[in-house]
This record gives sequence, C-alpha cells and structure tokens, in this order.
Amino acid sequence: MDSTLLVLTISTIAIVLIFEYTNGFHDAANIIATVIASRAMTPVQSVLLVAFFEFLGPLLGGTAVANTIGKLITLDDLDRELALTIVLCGLVGAIAWNLLTWWRGIPSSSSHALVGGLAGVVVVSAGSSHVAWGFAELLHGELNGVAKVVAALVLSPVIGFLVGYVLHKTMLRLLRGTHPSINRDLRHLQFVTSAGLAFSHGANDAQKSMGILTLVLVLGGFIPTFDVPFWVILSCSLAITLGILSGGWQIVRTLGFSIYKIRPVHALDSQMTAAGVIFSSSLFGAPVSTTHVVASSIMGIGASERPKAVRWGKALEIVTAWLITIPGAALMSICCYLLVQSFI
Repeated sequence: MDSTLLVLTISTIAIVLIFEYTNGFHDAANIIATVIASRAMTPVQSVLLVAFFEFLGPLLGGTAVANTIGKLITLDDLDRELALTIVLCGLVGAIAWNLLTWWRGIPSSSSHALVGGLAGVVVVSAGSSHVAWGFAELLHGELNGVAKVVAALVLSPVIGFLVGYVLHKTMLRLLRGTHPSINRDLRHLQFVTSAGLAFSHGANDAQKSMGILTLVLVLGGFIPTFDVPFWVILSCSLAITLGILSGGWQIVRTLGFSIYKIRPVHALDSQMTAAGVIFSSSLFGAPVSTTHVVASSIMGIGASERPKAVRWGKALEIVTAWLITIPGAALMSICCYLLVQSFI
C-alpha cells in the first residue's frame, strides 16, 4: 500500500475519533444538565454514571444508524487519496463547529455539524451527485440518505416537545396531592432514567462515527465492503466515553438553568422523554440530535405547566443555533478543503 495513502487513512481515523471525543464532551451536558439542576446527583456522580452507560450504548445498540450515516456520501469512484481528504476536511469542519459552540455555551447539534461538514465539502469538491440526497426516493415512499437524516433531525425535537408536554401533564395529575417528600423518590429514580438516556445517546451518537470510520476503512482499502468491525465499535465507544468524562459545563448552564426552572419531576420527565425518543430512533436507523430532543423536551414540559415561565428568548437562541449549524459546519469544512488544496 502507498505510504501516503496509509498515513492519510490513519490520520482520518484519528480525526474521526477526535470528532467522537468532541461529540462526547459537547453532548455530556444534554444528559447531566437536568440531573444537576434538580440536585439528584453531584456533578461527579452524574458523569461517572453517564459514562458507564454511554460506553455500553454503542456496544449493545446495533449498527443501524452507522449504516445510514456511512452511506450518506459515495466517493468510491474518486481517487482514494482525494476521497479521504474530503472526508477528513468534512470532519475537521464538524469538529471546529463543535468547539466553537461549546466555547460559546450554545447547545447545538453534533449530528447537524457532521452532516453539514460532510455534505458541504463533498458538494464543492466532488459534486452534488456524490451525496445520497434521497429526495427522489422519498417520492416513492422510501426514506434514506440526507432525506432520512433531515426528517429525523427535524421531527425528533417536535416529538420530544409533544411527548414531554403530555408526559408532564400526566405526571402532575398522578402526583397531585402527594407530600413534598416525594421529591426524594423522584431524585432517586433519576439514577435509572439518566442511565437510560446515556445508553440511548451512546447507541445513537457513537454510531455516526462508527459509520464514518467504516467508510474510511473502505476508501482506504482496508476492508472490502461496508461492514462495521468490532474494534471500530469499541474505539468509538471509548472516544465518546472519554468525551463525556471531560464534560461540557458551559452548556449545562444553558440547558439546566436557562430554559425553565428544573425541579426533580421536570428532570425525570425530560430524561424519560429524551431516552424514549432517541432509543426508538436508533432502532429505525435514524440519527437524531440529543441536544434537540433534550432541549425541546424541557420546553414541552415547561409549556405544559407554566408557559409564561419558559424563557422563550433563550429557546429562540437555541433554535437559531440549530438552523445555522449545518451551513456553518459546511462553510468550515469547505474552507478547510480549499486550504488543503492550496498546499497541494
């Protein structure tokens, strides 16, 4: 094998794992924010519990989402070095966006950043025909490619809002007239619900990098077909877990304290809602944004109880960040590609 191709393949694999690490510390806040805000656990307790179940998620969650993401772009007909360079630049764009939004404390979507980074650089470097858009198939009732990703990313926060709204209404009715000491039990239950949310997050988010890493192995000629190896699953699981352990404390403040005043019942309902929506999506191979689902569930819960108490201004800021993430990450990946090309 050509030494340049080997170095490029190894470098791209390393970048995939770095992206998964940034995904972990960027999204850690999504899982631990409500736990900390409701004082169910200390930050150390929450991170350790979440990290353990986050690690199990990719190992036991299957590869349906990995297959969806790994087949989002088709670069088989290109020169291998060019194809790997394109993937590498797409990942760098996604990482740069993750770091920027983490630094600013904005709970944006790592999933949107990944899709935007890859699609943007592929369109500029190889042409739009190399992106599996899936819109033509959508007319025939088939959901795949970018259409499947966009559908999942758009519908999941809507579902999260509605489920959170209905669940919280139901929970308030069930708890009506109970003694305030019930909050202690609600805090204890969060050990279970936060574990479930961590598992579902790992099962969905780590698979995105698993899909890209397997694609890199195919493009580099290391494996003949798209079939996710176990070491890829294990590597991505470790990378996202290490990211979770690093934490994303700026975003904790946004999700845990800036949208709605979180009490134990709100935290429990948000965790149940998000875990259910994310895990269901994973079973169907649909990549979703944990950030979107958790934030929208908190909004739905607040709206079901006291709509005027929801800080809709902060919610609007989050929605704005969602809308600009795909083009923002795409622009960063394109700039990276043009910079690389200027040195070749």
